[in-house]
Amino acid sequence: MPRKNVLIAIGVVLIGAAVVAANLYFKKDKGLTVTTDAIKTRDLEAIVSASGKIQPKRLVNISADTPGRVVNLAVNEGDRIRKGQFLLQIDPKSLSTRVDSGSASLQANIQTLDQMRQSIETTRAQLVQAQQNLARQQDLWKQQLTTREALEKAENDVKVSQSAVQEREKTIKPQESRIAQERATLESARYDLSKVRIESPIDGIVTRRNIQEGETAVIGTMNNAGTVLLTLADMSIIQAEVEVDETNIPNVQLGQKGKITIDAIPDKSFKGHVSEIGNSPIQAAAGATGTQATNFKVVVILDEVVPDVRPGFTATADITTATRKDVVSVPIPAVAVRELVYDANGQIVKEPRNDKRRRGSSGSSMEPVAAAAELKPGQTRKESEGVFLVRDGRAEFLPIKMGVAGDKYFEVLSGLKIGDQVITGPYNSVRAMADGDPVKVDNTKKGRLGG
Repeated sequence: MPRKNVLIAIGVVLIGAAVVAANLYFKKDKGLTVTTDAIKTRDLEAIVSASGKIQPKRLVNISADTPGRVVNLAVNEGDRIRKGQFLLQIDPKSLSTRVDSGSASLQANIQTLDQMRQSIETTRAQLVQAQQNLARQQDLWKQQLTTREALEKAENDVKVSQSAVQEREKTIKPQESRIAQERATLESARYDLSKVRIESPIDGIVTRRNIQEGETAVIGTMNNAGTVLLTLADMSIIQAEVEVDETNIPNVQLGQKGKITIDAIPDKSFKGHVSEIGNSPIQAAAGATGTQATNFKVVVILDEVVPDVRPGFTATADITTATRKDVVSVPIPAVAVRELVYDANGQIVKEPRNDKRRRGSSGSSMEPVAAAAELKPGQTRKESEGVFLVRDGRAEFLPIKMGVAGDKYFEVLSGLKIGDQVITGPYNSVRAMADGDPVKVDNTKKGRLGG
Protein backbone atom coordinates (compact mmCIF):
# COMPACT_ATOMS: atom_id res chain seq x y z
CA MET A 1 0.00 0.00 0.00
CA PRO A 2 1.42 3.33 -0.98
CA ARG A 3 2.70 5.48 1.91
CA LYS A 4 0.13 8.18 1.11
CA ASN A 5 -2.78 5.77 1.50
CA VAL A 6 -1.44 4.54 4.83
CA LEU A 7 -1.32 8.06 6.19
CA ILE A 8 -4.86 8.70 4.98
CA ALA A 9 -6.14 5.55 6.73
CA ILE A 10 -4.42 6.48 9.99
CA GLY A 11 -5.97 9.95 9.79
CA VAL A 12 -9.44 8.52 9.29
CA VAL A 13 -9.02 6.22 12.33
CA LEU A 14 -7.83 9.09 14.50
CA ILE A 15 -10.73 11.30 13.45
CA GLY A 16 -13.19 8.50 14.18
CA ALA A 17 -11.67 7.92 17.60
CA ALA A 18 -11.92 11.62 18.36
CA VAL A 19 -15.57 11.69 17.35
CA VAL A 20 -16.35 8.68 19.59
CA ALA A 21 -14.43 10.24 22.50
CA ALA A 22 -16.27 13.51 22.05
CA ASN A 23 -19.63 11.75 22.04
CA LEU A 24 -18.76 9.84 25.19
CA TYR A 25 -17.56 13.04 26.88
CA PHE A 26 -20.70 15.03 26.12
CA LYS A 27 -22.95 12.10 27.02
CA LYS A 28 -21.30 11.90 30.41
CA ASP A 29 -23.57 13.23 33.17
CA LYS A 30 -21.95 16.43 34.35
CA GLY A 31 -25.03 17.76 36.25
CA LEU A 32 -24.79 19.42 39.68
CA THR A 33 -25.18 17.02 42.61
CA VAL A 34 -28.19 18.01 44.72
CA THR A 35 -30.33 16.68 47.56
CA THR A 36 -34.11 16.52 47.54
CA ASP A 37 -37.00 16.17 49.99
CA ALA A 38 -40.54 14.95 49.40
CA ILE A 39 -43.32 17.43 50.10
CA LYS A 40 -45.51 16.38 53.04
CA THR A 41 -47.92 17.87 55.56
CA ARG A 42 -46.81 19.17 58.95
CA ASP A 43 -47.99 21.22 61.92
CA LEU A 44 -46.43 24.69 61.80
CA GLU A 45 -46.05 27.54 64.27
CA ALA A 46 -45.12 31.09 63.32
CA ILE A 47 -42.78 32.46 65.97
CA VAL A 48 -41.72 36.05 66.73
CA SER A 49 -38.61 36.04 68.88
CA ALA A 50 -37.53 39.07 70.90
CA SER A 51 -35.16 39.73 73.78
CA GLY A 52 -35.50 41.96 76.82
CA LYS A 53 -35.48 41.96 80.61
CA ILE A 54 -37.41 40.29 83.40
CA GLN A 55 -39.33 42.86 85.46
CA PRO A 56 -41.93 42.65 88.22
CA LYS A 57 -45.46 43.67 87.29
CA ARG A 58 -45.54 45.86 90.42
CA LEU A 59 -42.53 48.01 91.33
CA VAL A 60 -42.62 50.45 94.28
CA ASN A 61 -40.16 53.31 94.83
CA ILE A 62 -39.84 54.33 98.48
CA SER A 63 -39.12 58.06 98.80
CA ALA A 64 -38.91 60.40 101.77
CA ASP A 65 -42.02 62.45 102.51
CA THR A 66 -40.16 64.45 105.13
CA PRO A 67 -36.52 65.54 105.01
CA GLY A 68 -34.10 64.28 107.60
CA ARG A 69 -31.19 62.05 108.45
CA VAL A 70 -31.63 58.27 108.26
CA VAL A 71 -30.96 56.97 111.78
CA ASN A 72 -32.04 53.33 111.35
CA LEU A 73 -31.79 51.27 108.16
CA ALA A 74 -33.10 47.73 108.63
CA VAL A 75 -32.82 46.15 105.15
CA ASN A 76 -30.17 45.45 102.54
CA GLU A 77 -30.39 45.08 98.79
CA GLY A 78 -31.67 41.61 97.93
CA ASP A 79 -33.59 41.09 101.20
CA ARG A 80 -37.05 39.57 100.96
CA ILE A 81 -39.62 41.57 102.90
CA ARG A 82 -43.24 41.26 104.03
CA LYS A 83 -46.01 43.82 103.95
CA GLY A 84 -45.84 46.02 107.05
CA GLN A 85 -42.21 45.15 107.78
CA PHE A 86 -40.06 47.99 109.17
CA LEU A 87 -37.63 49.33 106.57
CA LEU A 88 -36.00 52.51 107.89
CA GLN A 89 -36.41 55.51 110.18
CA ILE A 90 -35.66 59.19 109.61
CA ASP A 91 -34.55 61.27 112.62
CA PRO A 92 -37.84 62.24 114.38
CA LYS A 93 -36.47 64.91 116.77
CA SER A 94 -37.58 68.03 114.89
CA LEU A 95 -40.99 66.54 114.14
CA SER A 96 -41.43 65.40 117.74
CA THR A 97 -40.73 68.98 118.84
CA ARG A 98 -43.38 70.22 116.40
CA VAL A 99 -45.89 67.76 117.82
CA ASP A 100 -45.13 68.71 121.42
CA SER A 101 -45.32 72.43 120.62
CA GLY A 102 -48.56 72.02 118.72
CA SER A 103 -50.08 69.96 121.50
CA ALA A 104 -49.16 72.57 124.13
CA SER A 105 -50.54 75.40 122.00
CA LEU A 106 -53.77 73.49 121.45
CA GLN A 107 -54.22 72.87 125.17
CA ALA A 108 -53.60 76.58 125.93
CA ASN A 109 -56.23 77.66 123.43
CA ILE A 110 -58.72 75.14 124.81
CA GLN A 111 -58.20 76.52 128.31
CA THR A 112 -58.68 80.06 126.98
CA LEU A 113 -61.96 78.98 125.40
CA ASP A 114 -63.12 77.47 128.68
CA GLN A 115 -62.34 80.77 130.43
CA MET A 116 -64.29 82.70 127.80
CA ARG A 117 -67.30 80.46 128.25
CA GLN A 118 -67.10 80.88 132.04
CA SER A 119 -66.93 84.64 131.60
CA ILE A 120 -70.06 84.54 129.43
CA GLU A 121 -71.93 82.58 132.10
CA THR A 122 -70.93 85.18 134.70
CA THR A 123 -72.06 88.03 132.46
CA ARG A 124 -75.36 86.31 131.79
CA ALA A 125 -75.93 85.94 135.53
CA GLN A 126 -75.25 89.65 135.96
CA LEU A 127 -77.76 90.36 133.19
CA VAL A 128 -80.44 88.32 134.99
CA GLN A 129 -79.73 90.18 138.24
CA ALA A 130 -79.97 93.57 136.44
CA GLN A 131 -83.28 92.54 134.82
CA GLN A 132 -84.69 91.52 138.23
CA ASN A 133 -83.61 94.84 139.78
CA LEU A 134 -85.23 96.74 136.90
CA ALA A 135 -88.50 94.88 137.46
CA ARG A 136 -88.49 95.85 141.17
CA GLN A 137 -87.73 99.49 140.37
CA GLN A 138 -90.59 99.55 137.86
CA ASP A 139 -93.01 98.20 140.50
CA LEU A 140 -91.79 100.74 143.05
CA TRP A 141 -92.11 103.54 140.49
CA LYS A 142 -95.75 102.62 139.92
CA GLN A 143 -96.31 102.90 143.66
CA GLN A 144 -94.35 106.19 143.79
CA LEU A 145 -91.93 104.54 146.24
CA THR A 146 -88.66 105.11 144.24
CA THR A 147 -86.96 107.94 142.44
CA ARG A 148 -86.65 108.53 138.75
CA GLU A 149 -82.89 108.33 139.08
CA ALA A 150 -83.01 104.82 140.59
CA LEU A 151 -85.30 103.58 137.76
CA GLU A 152 -83.05 104.96 135.01
CA LYS A 153 -79.97 103.44 136.68
CA ALA A 154 -81.69 100.02 136.71
CA GLU A 155 -82.53 100.36 132.99
CA ASN A 156 -78.92 101.31 132.16
CA ASP A 157 -77.56 98.35 134.14
CA VAL A 158 -79.67 95.95 132.00
CA LYS A 159 -78.40 97.49 128.76
CA VAL A 160 -74.77 97.29 129.91
CA SER A 161 -75.17 93.64 130.91
CA GLN A 162 -76.79 92.76 127.55
CA SER A 163 -73.94 94.44 125.68
CA ALA A 164 -71.35 92.60 127.78
CA VAL A 165 -72.97 89.23 127.01
CA GLN A 166 -73.00 89.97 123.28
CA GLU A 167 -69.36 91.05 123.27
CA ARG A 168 -68.19 87.92 125.06
CA GLU A 169 -70.28 85.65 122.81
CA LYS A 170 -68.60 87.18 119.74
CA THR A 171 -65.16 86.08 120.98
CA ILE A 172 -66.18 82.41 121.16
CA LYS A 173 -66.28 81.69 117.41
CA PRO A 174 -62.81 83.11 116.60
CA GLN A 175 -61.37 81.15 119.50
CA GLU A 176 -63.07 77.95 118.27
CA SER A 177 -61.63 78.58 114.78
CA ARG A 178 -58.19 79.12 116.33
CA ILE A 179 -58.50 75.82 118.17
CA ALA A 180 -59.55 74.01 114.95
CA GLN A 181 -56.50 75.43 113.17
CA GLU A 182 -54.22 74.39 116.04
CA ARG A 183 -55.75 70.91 115.99
CA ALA A 184 -55.17 70.61 112.20
CA THR A 185 -51.58 71.76 112.61
CA LEU A 186 -51.05 69.20 115.33
CA GLU A 187 -52.58 66.42 113.19
CA SER A 188 -50.29 67.39 110.31
CA ALA A 189 -47.26 67.29 112.59
CA ARG A 190 -48.32 63.91 113.94
CA TYR A 191 -48.82 62.61 110.37
CA ASP A 192 -45.37 63.84 109.37
CA LEU A 193 -43.95 62.20 112.48
CA SER A 194 -45.62 58.92 111.53
CA LYS A 195 -43.94 59.03 108.11
CA VAL A 196 -40.42 59.06 109.50
CA ARG A 197 -40.97 55.37 110.24
CA ILE A 198 -41.26 53.69 106.86
CA GLU A 199 -42.78 50.22 106.48
CA SER A 200 -43.12 48.03 103.40
CA PRO A 201 -46.42 48.43 101.50
CA ILE A 202 -46.01 45.07 99.71
CA ASP A 203 -44.55 41.58 99.93
CA GLY A 204 -41.48 41.39 97.72
CA ILE A 205 -37.76 41.91 97.46
CA VAL A 206 -35.50 44.94 97.91
CA THR A 207 -34.08 45.40 94.43
CA ARG A 208 -32.21 48.65 95.10
CA ARG A 209 -30.98 50.61 98.11
CA ASN A 210 -29.80 54.11 97.33
CA ILE A 211 -29.01 55.43 100.83
CA GLN A 212 -26.83 54.56 103.78
CA GLU A 213 -27.53 55.01 107.47
CA GLY A 214 -26.50 58.53 108.48
CA GLU A 215 -27.19 60.11 105.07
CA THR A 216 -29.87 62.77 104.61
CA ALA A 217 -33.04 62.04 102.68
CA VAL A 218 -34.24 64.83 100.42
CA ILE A 219 -37.90 65.32 99.48
CA GLY A 220 -38.88 66.13 95.92
CA THR A 221 -40.06 69.41 94.49
CA MET A 222 -41.80 70.36 91.26
CA ASN A 223 -38.52 70.63 89.35
CA ASN A 224 -36.30 68.34 91.40
CA ALA A 225 -37.01 64.70 92.10
CA GLY A 226 -36.55 63.57 95.66
CA THR A 227 -34.30 60.80 96.91
CA VAL A 228 -35.54 57.30 96.04
CA LEU A 229 -34.43 55.50 99.18
CA LEU A 230 -35.44 51.95 98.28
CA THR A 231 -36.97 50.10 95.35
CA LEU A 232 -39.25 47.17 96.16
CA ALA A 233 -40.46 44.58 93.66
CA ASP A 234 -43.48 42.32 94.02
CA MET A 235 -42.15 39.13 92.44
CA SER A 236 -45.44 37.22 92.73
CA ILE A 237 -46.26 38.32 89.16
CA ILE A 238 -43.30 38.78 86.83
CA GLN A 239 -43.14 39.68 83.16
CA ALA A 240 -40.69 39.81 80.31
CA GLU A 241 -40.47 43.26 78.73
CA VAL A 242 -39.07 42.65 75.23
CA GLU A 243 -38.43 44.75 72.15
CA VAL A 244 -40.15 43.55 68.95
CA ASP A 245 -39.06 44.79 65.53
CA GLU A 246 -41.52 46.95 63.61
CA THR A 247 -41.78 44.32 60.84
CA ASN A 248 -43.09 41.73 63.32
CA ILE A 249 -45.28 43.90 65.55
CA PRO A 250 -48.38 43.68 63.26
CA ASN A 251 -48.44 39.91 63.87
CA VAL A 252 -48.37 40.19 67.67
CA GLN A 253 -51.73 40.31 69.45
CA LEU A 254 -52.91 40.37 73.06
CA GLY A 255 -53.35 36.94 74.60
CA GLN A 256 -50.97 35.11 72.27
CA LYS A 257 -48.98 32.38 73.96
CA GLY A 258 -45.26 32.66 74.46
CA LYS A 259 -42.28 30.67 75.69
CA ILE A 260 -39.79 32.58 77.83
CA THR A 261 -36.20 31.53 78.41
CA ILE A 262 -34.01 33.25 81.00
CA ASP A 263 -30.25 33.36 80.53
CA ALA A 264 -29.62 32.94 84.25
CA ILE A 265 -31.80 29.79 84.35
CA PRO A 266 -30.46 27.63 81.49
CA ASP A 267 -32.13 24.55 80.03
CA LYS A 268 -35.58 25.66 81.20
CA SER A 269 -38.42 27.58 79.60
CA PHE A 270 -41.58 29.08 81.04
CA LYS A 271 -45.06 29.62 79.61
CA GLY A 272 -46.54 33.09 79.29
CA HIS A 273 -48.98 35.27 77.37
CA VAL A 274 -48.89 38.71 75.78
CA SER A 275 -50.50 41.28 78.08
CA GLU A 276 -49.39 44.59 76.59
CA ILE A 277 -48.30 45.90 73.18
CA GLY A 278 -46.71 49.32 72.91
CA ASN A 279 -48.46 51.80 70.64
CA SER A 280 -45.41 54.04 70.18
CA PRO A 281 -41.85 53.01 69.30
CA ILE A 282 -39.22 52.85 72.00
CA GLN A 283 -37.27 56.09 72.16
CA ALA A 284 -33.56 55.86 71.48
CA ALA A 285 -31.25 56.52 74.40
CA ALA A 286 -29.93 60.04 74.77
CA GLY A 287 -26.68 60.51 72.89
CA ALA A 288 -27.23 57.51 70.60
CA THR A 289 -25.79 57.98 67.12
CA GLY A 290 -26.31 56.22 63.81
CA THR A 291 -29.40 54.53 62.44
CA GLN A 292 -31.50 53.03 65.22
CA ALA A 293 -33.83 50.07 64.73
CA THR A 294 -37.51 50.84 65.31
CA ASN A 295 -38.74 48.54 68.06
CA PHE A 296 -41.92 48.36 70.11
CA LYS A 297 -42.30 47.27 73.73
CA VAL A 298 -44.22 44.04 74.24
CA VAL A 299 -44.97 42.67 77.72
CA VAL A 300 -45.30 38.91 78.23
CA ILE A 301 -46.57 37.85 81.66
CA LEU A 302 -45.16 34.55 82.91
CA ASP A 303 -47.87 32.06 83.80
CA GLU A 304 -45.53 29.90 85.88
CA VAL A 305 -43.66 30.44 89.12
CA VAL A 306 -39.98 31.09 88.45
CA PRO A 307 -37.75 30.26 91.43
CA ASP A 308 -34.92 32.61 92.44
CA VAL A 309 -35.68 35.11 89.68
CA ARG A 310 -34.54 38.71 90.02
CA PRO A 311 -35.47 41.87 88.16
CA GLY A 312 -33.18 42.68 85.27
CA PHE A 313 -32.43 39.11 84.21
CA THR A 314 -31.96 38.88 80.44
CA ALA A 315 -34.76 36.92 78.78
CA THR A 316 -35.96 35.88 75.35
CA ALA A 317 -39.64 35.50 74.47
CA ASP A 318 -40.76 33.29 71.58
CA ILE A 319 -44.32 34.43 70.82
CA THR A 320 -46.54 32.12 68.77
CA THR A 321 -48.33 34.42 66.35
CA ALA A 322 -50.01 31.73 64.20
CA THR A 323 -50.51 27.96 64.11
CA ARG A 324 -51.33 25.65 61.23
CA LYS A 325 -52.35 22.00 61.54
CA ASP A 326 -51.54 19.36 58.90
CA VAL A 327 -50.67 21.77 56.06
CA VAL A 328 -48.47 21.27 53.00
CA SER A 329 -45.03 22.66 53.79
CA VAL A 330 -41.64 23.09 52.15
CA PRO A 331 -38.19 23.35 53.79
CA ILE A 332 -37.02 26.96 54.03
CA PRO A 333 -33.66 26.29 52.27
CA ALA A 334 -35.56 25.04 49.20
CA VAL A 335 -37.25 28.39 48.54
CA ALA A 336 -35.60 30.75 46.07
CA VAL A 337 -36.57 33.98 44.29
CA ARG A 338 -36.30 34.21 40.52
CA GLU A 339 -37.28 36.76 37.89
CA LEU A 340 -40.02 35.40 35.58
CA VAL A 341 -41.86 36.71 32.55
CA TYR A 342 -45.67 36.72 32.65
CA ASP A 343 -48.09 37.27 29.76
CA ALA A 344 -51.20 39.44 29.85
CA ASN A 345 -53.21 36.55 31.37
CA GLY A 346 -50.75 36.06 34.21
CA GLN A 347 -49.30 32.87 32.77
CA ILE A 348 -45.55 32.18 32.90
CA VAL A 349 -43.75 32.59 29.59
CA LYS A 350 -41.07 29.91 29.28
CA GLU A 351 -37.90 31.09 27.53
CA PRO A 352 -36.36 28.71 24.99
CA ARG A 353 -33.80 26.43 26.59
CA ASN A 354 -30.23 27.12 25.53
CA ASP A 355 -27.76 24.39 26.46
CA LYS A 356 -24.80 26.64 25.63
CA ARG A 357 -24.95 28.48 28.93
CA ARG A 358 -22.37 30.95 30.15
CA ARG A 359 -20.52 30.08 33.31
CA GLY A 360 -20.32 32.46 36.26
CA SER A 361 -17.40 32.89 38.55
CA SER A 362 -18.82 30.22 40.87
CA GLY A 363 -19.04 27.68 38.05
CA SER A 364 -22.82 27.43 38.17
CA SER A 365 -24.73 27.76 34.93
CA MET A 366 -26.85 30.87 34.53
CA GLU A 367 -29.68 31.55 32.04
CA PRO A 368 -29.10 34.65 29.91
CA VAL A 369 -31.68 37.25 31.05
CA ALA A 370 -33.50 39.09 28.32
CA ALA A 371 -33.58 42.85 28.60
CA ALA A 372 -36.89 44.55 29.40
CA ALA A 373 -36.91 45.95 25.87
CA GLU A 374 -37.14 42.39 24.48
CA LEU A 375 -40.49 41.70 26.17
CA LYS A 376 -43.44 41.28 23.85
CA PRO A 377 -46.54 43.45 24.20
CA GLY A 378 -48.53 42.50 27.32
CA GLN A 379 -45.62 40.73 28.97
CA THR A 380 -44.18 41.77 32.36
CA ARG A 381 -41.19 40.68 34.37
CA LYS A 382 -41.33 40.30 38.16
CA GLU A 383 -39.63 38.41 40.95
CA SER A 384 -41.43 35.29 42.18
CA GLU A 385 -40.89 32.93 45.08
CA GLY A 386 -40.66 29.27 44.20
CA VAL A 387 -38.79 25.98 44.39
CA PHE A 388 -36.82 23.77 42.02
CA LEU A 389 -38.15 20.32 41.09
CA VAL A 390 -36.12 17.59 39.40
CA ARG A 391 -37.62 16.59 36.04
CA ASP A 392 -35.79 14.58 33.39
CA GLY A 393 -32.43 15.26 35.00
CA ARG A 394 -32.89 19.01 35.05
CA ALA A 395 -33.96 21.60 37.62
CA GLU A 396 -37.33 23.17 36.89
CA PHE A 397 -38.35 26.34 38.75
CA LEU A 398 -41.95 26.27 40.01
CA PRO A 399 -43.53 29.40 41.55
CA ILE A 400 -45.44 28.81 44.78
CA LYS A 401 -47.64 30.86 47.12
CA MET A 402 -46.58 30.72 50.76
CA GLY A 403 -48.39 31.27 54.05
CA VAL A 404 -46.94 31.41 57.55
CA ALA A 405 -43.27 30.76 58.24
CA GLY A 406 -42.38 28.18 60.85
CA ASP A 407 -39.01 27.48 62.40
CA LYS A 408 -37.80 25.28 59.51
CA TYR A 409 -40.65 25.21 57.01
CA PHE A 410 -42.91 27.52 55.01
CA GLU A 411 -46.61 26.81 54.61
CA VAL A 412 -47.46 26.23 50.92
CA LEU A 413 -50.85 27.60 49.88
CA SER A 414 -50.57 26.66 46.21
CA GLY A 415 -48.09 25.36 43.64
CA LEU A 416 -47.01 22.07 45.24
CA LYS A 417 -48.67 18.80 46.11
CA ILE A 418 -47.79 16.02 48.52
CA GLY A 419 -45.00 13.81 47.19
CA ASP A 420 -43.32 16.39 44.95
CA GLN A 421 -39.51 16.17 45.15
CA VAL A 422 -37.99 19.61 45.68
CA ILE A 423 -34.29 20.45 45.66
CA THR A 424 -33.18 21.42 49.16
CA GLY A 425 -29.40 21.68 48.86
CA PRO A 426 -26.61 22.45 48.80
CA TYR A 427 -27.70 25.91 49.95
CA ASN A 428 -25.32 27.88 47.70
CA SER A 429 -26.28 25.77 44.70
CA VAL A 430 -30.00 26.46 45.21
CA ARG A 431 -29.29 30.18 45.45
CA ALA A 432 -27.40 30.18 42.11
CA MET A 433 -29.44 27.54 40.26
CA ALA A 434 -31.29 28.41 37.06
CA ASP A 435 -34.29 26.84 35.39
CA GLY A 436 -33.12 23.98 33.17
CA ASP A 437 -29.76 23.35 34.82
CA PRO A 438 -28.71 19.66 34.65
CA VAL A 439 -28.71 18.02 38.09
CA LYS A 440 -28.22 14.61 39.63
CA VAL A 441 -29.80 13.57 42.92
CA ASP A 442 -27.66 12.06 45.67
CA ASN A 443 -29.54 12.01 48.97
CA THR A 444 -26.80 9.96 50.64
CA LYS A 445 -24.82 13.19 51.00
CA LYS A 446 -27.50 15.30 52.73
CA GLY A 447 -25.40 15.82 55.82
CA ARG A 448 -22.39 16.96 53.79
CA LEU A 449 -24.22 19.12 51.25
CA GLY A 450 -25.96 21.39 53.76
CA GLY A 451 -23.70 24.37 52.86
